[in-house]
Amino acid sequence: MHNAVFQQLGMDYLYVAFRVRKEELSEAIHGIRALGIRGINVTIPHKVDVIPLLDELDPLAERIGAVNTIVNDDGVLKGYNTDATGFQQALLEEGVEPKGKDVVILGAGGASRSVSFILAQEGANLVILNRRLELDWAKELARQISQFFDKEVGALELSEENLTAVLREADIVVNATSVGMSPSINETPVPSKLLKPGLVVFDIVYNPIKTRLLREAEAAGAKTIGGLNMLAWQGALAFEQFTGQKAPVDLMRKEAIKVLSGNEK
Repeated sequence: MHNAVFQQLGMDYLYVAFRVRKEELSEAIHGIRALGIRGINVTIPHKVDVIPLLDELDPLAERIGAVNTIVNDDGVLKGYNTDATGFQQALLEEGVEPKGKDVVILGAGGASRSVSFILAQEGANLVILNRRLELDWAKELARQISQFFDKEVGALELSEENLTAVLREADIVVNATSVGMSPSINETPVPSKLLKPGLVVFDIVYNPIKTRLLREAEAAGAKTIGGLNMLAWQGALAFEQFTGQKAPVDLMRKEAIKVLSGNEK
């Protein structure tokens, strides 16, 4: 995505991937300063551990407790979370305004944290569902959001019974789990009989581009948003932090589709 934009705009930048082991994280971050690297994206499992190694945090990233984008301003490293704002932009792009909406979030891991905090910040009412084994994660996330925004956030086991109850009144459901991700493309976190017209279904899984959840939601008459939109937007917002220039989101999305479509063949 990034290199396609750099090429089109004739910018003297190059985006490359580095594999960094957990025990090398501190050295890698020092290397950003030493080599004058303008910025990086951080993926799992470093999004939380990288925070103490930075000089500054954007308020949203600090609130969420996770960073996926770091910008180097003359040796000063500042962390951002464009996962959260990328999710928000993907919603708004589809004309979905979360304020006052009842939102069901599936999952309580890192992706769910970013999604939950930005939705709470934008005034949505949340309930978080997670597997029984990690129900404590959902309860802790709900407690943190409740405390910060002074609003009640529910936390329940991810079961068909609870899904049936919460989806009855829901406006938006977000799959922030990996259920349905390639190669397990025949799995879905929501039984198709619970999907309905008027519901917005956002699946942050982007490989495959159209998950089983999205296909079944479409068939049920629900409005669907795929994870590819969030992927493109988080990349675009990181690009803007790195370069100070407006990102051509459509080009970035097109490049992502090209690669992911190739993966699906």
